Amino acid sequence: MPAPRDFIFGSWRAVLVLGVTQILAWGAIFYTPVLIVPLIAAERGWSIAFAMGGFSAGLFTAGLAAPLVGRSIDHFGGHVVMTIGSLTGAVGLVLLVYAEHPVAYLVVWMVLGVAMAAGLYDPAFATLGRIFGTHTRRPITALTLAGGFASTVSWPSTHALIEAASWRGTYVIYAALLALVAAPLHAFLLPRERFEHPAALKPEGIKPTAVLPPHGLAFILVASAFAAYAFVPSGLSAHLLAVFNRSGIDAGTVVWIGALFGPAQVGARLLEFTFGRDLHPLWIARFALSVLLAAFLMLAVLGFSTITAAVFAVMFGGANGLITIARGAVPLALFGASGYGRLMGRLAGPFLVMQAVAPLVMAFVVERVCDPAALALAAAFAALALICFIVIRRRE
Repeated sequence: MPAPRDFIFGSWRAVLVLGVTQILAWGAIFYTPVLIVPLIAAERGWSIAFAMGGFSAGLFTAGLAAPLVGRSIDHFGGHVVMTIGSLTGAVGLVLLVYAEHPVAYLVVWMVLGVAMAAGLYDPAFATLGRIFGTHTRRPITALTLAGGFASTVSWPSTHALIEAASWRGTYVIYAALLALVAAPLHAFLLPRERFEHPAALKPEGIKPTAVLPPHGLAFILVASAFAAYAFVPSGLSAHLLAVFNRSGIDAGTVVWIGALFGPAQVGARLLEFTFGRDLHPLWIARFALSVLLAAFLMLAVLGFSTITAAVFAVMFGGANGLITIARGAVPLALFGASGYGRLMGRLAGPFLVMQAVAPLVMAFVVERVCDPAALALAAAFAALALICFIVIRRRE
């Protein structure tokens, strides 16, 4: 572990800064639509599907912008790119308050998509990679420990702000936090140094292996694995609690079950931070996906009850917490630290695009087929991700 002074005066200050700004960015942009978009739809006479489609358009735009963001972080640094992302997010949230025309609404969400591409985990990981180089894995894990509390903080705060200041006032307040807190933290407190990595160094805790080129079959398998997995949390976050409710679990219990997800994420990340440093991140990813598939199998065999739903939420949360770490650690271990920002941007593109389409596809399956079919589809994507990670091992 670094000395305490390194968190103030050294490179590890980046983890503290990004820990705060990730909570703000996720809380202001990513987690608010589930509470605010239905209010926007009701006020403006739009369907929920169209209003939530704006959020999907934002995620799709984020996927398109991610490669450019990654290259820019490699070149200019996170203190520049993530500052722009925070300011763009602030502008987008203010514009969302006034975007009453449907076209304007979609365009504003595209602006917010650029902000997500430059402000969420992928640019934060790329920033850490630029600073720490081959020693980025533990800073990534430490950052995700803080980021895991974003939903825990955001949803109660957003609910309280809506009650006190309406959804419009809530977005204005969040815009002010991004502009006056997140942007200055990025601009003035993120370390500017760049890690100089000798070719011989390897990520900490990893046995020396040949670094693979960031293209060809190995890259395709990594990108496919993470993109396939992206379908699962995006689709389930939009539909899982409703599925539990339709299965006969009362609404209050469903909310309590959903609240287990965040602590499970953080708990799994804390275990990885404490005990997992000597494991190759591919094994972390494989283990997480195996746990998730076991959770789906449990629901298929035992059916829906309060206990099985709660256990599923914990297993799903723990698996997602580990996969988030793997998203930063697997590319580093396989392809090395050189050009890490560009690499993360290329991987983030398909991941974010899949996040955008998953809720819509899941909604179609729920409406046209049934809830178990939708869960089976999510499980199939998790299985595909696991297969990709297994094949990658054979190519090391």
